[in-house]
Formats: sequence, C-alpha cells, structure tokens
Amino acid sequence: MSDQTVRKSSIGRTVKAYVTLTKPRVLELLLVSTVPVMFLAQGGLPNLWLVLATVIGGSLSAGSAAAFNMYLDRDIDAHMHRTENRPLVTGEVSPRGALIFSWTLAIVSTVWLLATTNWLTATLSASAIFFYVVIYTMILKRRTEQNIIWGGIAGCFPVLIGWSAVTGSLDWPAFILFLLVFLWTPPHYWPLSMKYKDDYEDVDVPMLGVTRNASQVGLQVILYAWATVACSLLLVPIAGMGLVYTVSAAVFGGWFIYESHRLYNRAVHGTEPRPMRVFHASITYLTLIFVAVAVDPLLPF
Repeated sequence: MSDQTVRKSSIGRTVKAYVTLTKPRVLELLLVSTVPVMFLAQGGLPNLWLVLATVIGGSLSAGSAAAFNMYLDRDIDAHMHRTENRPLVTGEVSPRGALIFSWTLAIVSTVWLLATTNWLTATLSASAIFFYVVIYTMILKRRTEQNIIWGGIAGCFPVLIGWSAVTGSLDWPAFILFLLVFLWTPPHYWPLSMKYKDDYEDVDVPMLGVTRNASQVGLQVILYAWATVACSLLLVPIAGMGLVYTVSAAVFGGWFIYESHRLYNRAVHGTEPRPMRVFHASITYLTLIFVAVAVDPLLPF
C-alpha cells in the first residue's frame, strides 16, 4: 500500500470519527421535527433557501451539543458497552480536538443562523446547546432519575427554531409541538435505559431503568405515551389542522399507546418486556406525526 493511500485512509477515518461525534442518528430525528414545522408556520411550502439555511444551522448546532456531550461523558463512555467504541474512547479523536470541534460548531451555527434567519432563531439554537450540555449533561444526568424529563427539553428546541425561522416569532402551535416532543422524550428514552440498565448501573447514572423495576418503568411509559397523544390532538383546534393530521395523530397515537401497554403487560407478567420495540416504535411515531404536520397545510382538507 502506497504512502498516499495510507494518508487518504487515515484522513477518511479521522473525518468519520469527527462526524460520529455529532451523533448523526440523533441529528436526523431533530431535523424531522424542524422542517415540518416550517411548513406549518408558513401555511404551505416555505422558502426552500430558508429551509436549507435552517437545516444547515440546526445540524451544526445539534452536532455541537452532541460533541460536547461526548467530550464530557468520555469517562463513563469507556465503561459502557453501548458507547465503548466512540471516538474519544478509542482515541481516534483527542479530548482537545473534540473540545475545539464542539466550540467551533457552536460558534459557526450561531453566526450562520444569525446571518441567514433572525436573532430569535440564533438565540434558540444557542439556548438548545446550553441546555443539553450544561443542564442535562453536566448537572442532571448523573444526579437524578428525572434527568431525561427535564434534560429532554433540549430536544424540543428544534420545533421552536423551525417556527421562528419562518415567522421571526413564536406562537401557540409551536409551543404545543414543543410540549409534544417534551412528553414524547421519556417514553422514547426510558425503554433504552431498560435495555442498557447494567451499563448505566455500572457507571452510576441514575436512569429510570436503573432506579425502578421494569413494571414501574412500563407504567411511566404508558402515562407519558397517553399524555403525548393527547397533546398531539390539541394541535387540531389550536392550529386548525385538517383531516390528514387529525387521522394520523389518532391512528399513530393509538399504535404508540398500544406498544406502551404491551411493554407494561409483559413486565408485569414477568416475561421479557422487549423495550427496544417501544423505543423504535416511538421514533416511527414521531416521524409520522411530523410528516403529517408538513403535509396537512399543503392540502385543502
């Protein structure tokens, strides 16, 4: 193998490692809740350049928060099977390199959104980074089983960012969708904490799956799933949603609730609760709901 080939391979691995710091899978989910809200705020098809600018800024912002998170959690990531291959654990990226990368993304994303959207959108983006890094990662995550409930607020900001990018302000539909994501986050993440209970227990992170038994976690998942679906239906009268969204919220919400009850019933009866089924169902549910949010304003019914 030539030196040039080796260098290219090394550069490729480094680039891949830095991309991994941004948690691309989480990033995809955040964008799913940003773009559809822009359609709703516009009442139809928004300016495509504005959508692109918001997606770029939002991606950089979310990537910054994720990279900061990996930098701060590198000590416990090394002891968890789920995270033992992250770049800071394997040494592909140095702590100094990760910190510089995180700050660079944070600054660039804020300046970009300020230049291409408006001051409110840029402020919300910076606030999301602060909330995820400081409030969740540094303060709540290792101290309380309520970490996901309140720390999850960071993941709600994209709906506000999408709305403000279009309107330059905030309104009730945006707040309802903010609340929807807030209520959705615990029943999305708690099943994951059940799956990786031993990992979190080994590093003394008090996720609900560690501090409570499976049936107690299952009950909490049910309660939050019902609350999430009820909140999704509030958007119908408040935003004047049409048939597509109304039917989608009811049908997909019913399915999400069914999967939550199934998790609880299996836990109560002492069988394998299969928490990842609810975890994946929650992602599908949120994606379909926001697709309906985007499609509904485009139709006359």
